Order: sequence, then C-alpha cells, then structure tokens
Amino acid sequence: MDAGTLQRWLEAAAESLHEQRDYLTQLDAAIGDADHGANMDRGFAAVVEKLDGLDGATPGKLLTTAGSTLVSKVGGASGPLWGTALRRAGRALGDDATFDEQALAAALEAALAGVVELGAAQEGEKTMVDTLAPAVRTFRSEVDQGTELAAALAAARAAAEDGMRATTPLQAAKGRASYLGERSIGHQDPGATSSALIIAALERTVAQSP
Repeated sequence: MDAGTLQRWLEAAAESLHEQRDYLTQLDAAIGDADHGANMDRGFAAVVEKLDGLDGATPGKLLTTAGSTLVSKVGGASGPLWGTALRRAGRALGDDATFDEQALAAALEAALAGVVELGAAQEGEKTMVDTLAPAVRTFRSEVDQGTELAAALAAARAAAEDGMRATTPLQAAKGRASYLGERSIGHQDPGATSSALIIAALERTVAQSP
C-alpha cells in the first residue's frame, strides 16, 4: 500500500458520506444537532480537494494533511475527532513511501487512541468508538494471525457494522446526545454510522486495488 491507496480510500469515503448525507442528518436530528451529515460531507469533500494538489506526499504526510484539513473545515465534534485520528495515523506511518498490514494496524490503533483521548469516550457510550474499537481490534487480530489483507479488512468492516448497530439500544453517555438521557435509547448513533461508512470505504478500496 502507498499514498495512492490512502488517497483512493479518502475519495471513496467522501463519496459514501456524500451519498449518505441525508441519512446521517436524519440520525443526528433524532439525538443531536442535525448537522452531522452536512459536516462530514463538507469536511471530506475539502480533504479530497486538498489532496488533489498534494503531489509526491508520503502516506504519513497525506494523512496528516487530511487530518489538519478536517480540523479546519468541520464544525462540531467530528472535525477534531477525525482530524486527530488521521493525524495520529499519519504520524504512526512516518516517512516511509509504502506500508504493510502491520503498519496499517498500528496506524489504526494510533487513530483510535487519539479519538479515545480527545473524546474521553469508551466502548458502550454510544459514540464513534463503538464502531472503531471493534474494527481496529478485529483487524489487529486478523493481521497477527496471518490473514490476507483484504479478508482482514472485511472482518474489520463487519465488526464495525456490528458495533454501529449495537449503539441503538444504548443510552448516550457522551456528546450532545447525552443531554437526552433515556430518550437517546433506540436511536443509532450518527458518528458510529459515519465511521462504519469510512471503514467500509477502506475495505472496498483495498479490495479493488491492483
């Protein structure tokens, strides 16, 4: 994998977030500020535009640039959280021109750690962590067992979607949704949903790569 792989991933994520913008807004309208779809769509569109003019960047530089763009362009919690995630992942990849499954696992773990640290959130609190944590844990386990990359990402995507769906019966403990108390129960978390879309975009990108 190289910078081109990551650029195609972020482009695929931006396309998916644009397609699901109204759905994400609908989810957020139930337990948030009804701006999650617009924020994620705008932020990742800005990332794609920024990366189009970034020639010759290493994978690490590409991700740190994407993260910084999200922080500057996206309001609410999503920009800082995903911005931190991508910047931490970029730093984990360092200055190498290519990276393998083990390096990707380490980068995803660094991204998750950044989200947990900034958001002060753990699994079970109805946030994007409920999607990212099982996805990252599953990917690491599969890679360490020697599973082929595409299959490991497929397993991670399935774990992400399971985690996303598991937010529905939870009561929110963090963010805007936590103000609703028990009324947040019965609604799928929008941040967990957009995170699952981004993980799925990574799986598709690698599966379609030459």
